[in-house]
Amino acid sequence: MTRMFALLFCARLAGAATAYGAEAPCAPVEIAPSPTPASSRVKNYAPVFESCASESGSTRLAIRRMSVDGTPLILTVDPRSLQTSVERAACWRCTETSDAAQAATRYLQALHPPQDPTRPPALVNAGLIHGAGGGAFVTGDLCPARKPLDRAFFEKLAAQVQHTPVTLAVSGAWLQRHHADFAWLREKARSGALAIAWANHSYSHPYVRRLPDGRNYFLRPGVDVDREIFETEKLIIAEGQTPSVFFRFPGLVADATLRESVRSRHLIALGADSWLALGLRPRPGSIVLVHPNGNEPIGIKLFLRLMRTGVMPLPLRPINEAP
Repeated sequence: MTRMFALLFCARLAGAATAYGAEAPCAPVEIAPSPTPASSRVKNYAPVFESCASESGSTRLAIRRMSVDGTPLILTVDPRSLQTSVERAACWRCTETSDAAQAATRYLQALHPPQDPTRPPALVNAGLIHGAGGGAFVTGDLCPARKPLDRAFFEKLAAQVQHTPVTLAVSGAWLQRHHADFAWLREKARSGALAIAWANHSYSHPYVRRLPDGRNYFLRPGVDVDREIFETEKLIIAEGQTPSVFFRFPGLVADATLRESVRSRHLIALGADSWLALGLRPRPGSIVLVHPNGNEPIGIKLFLRLMRTGVMPLPLRPINEAP
């Protein structure tokens, strides 16, 4: 009986190691996608703000705690690079911190950029709309859509350089309808063809046609902002990917209360100063917006034309370099 118990225990440990892609206790977490719903895999998901240190001396800020398939994990941010990672909670010593305590970090300065007191905050396209330096920051919105992903666009993007950086603002409703497309993108990232940063574009992307912006999108009555944020993050994590610290409001529409709500969850609002389908021409440092979900082919055509004719500012840069 004792031998059988030992064998079963070892088998269980081996299964857990396989699920996370490593046997070492503090190895990088690799969450394997599964047909099991994210709600059954990702439990106890909660926002936190903690200062964490590892045995090796590394430091991070934790912004979420959770368990995935029974293993306690944290979603962390490097306050210098803004790079996020999912880590095993047992491998870090964490204590509660505050925005004030971290105010000198690049991350908090990106969360709380200086405001021009002479200009009231815009209802549309508030947040980070232009990046530092030259080149361009390519972002693509994956709003809920029944059309297939424009894979040809990503193939052409990947042909530019190895590890072409692109930020994809994904909605949870799109991801749930497009598992094959998401898996295809995941493979492009794994192979090194693309360097994808996953921004949050809400879960349901509420929208009513012809309704004014001031009463539409997240400004619709009854929108649960936390649910819109966290359900999408949980889906991304359950698919084996890591959410970034960027959030793009549906329609790029938000008032001051909404912006503060997202900031309180330690997410940076991401706008765009070059929404190509609206005719906004890119310039050095532009955050470029296209929709590769099949809903806005004109923007894709314009992007490819700008690349072909040399008008798009180069190099294409990762969004973490923008703030």
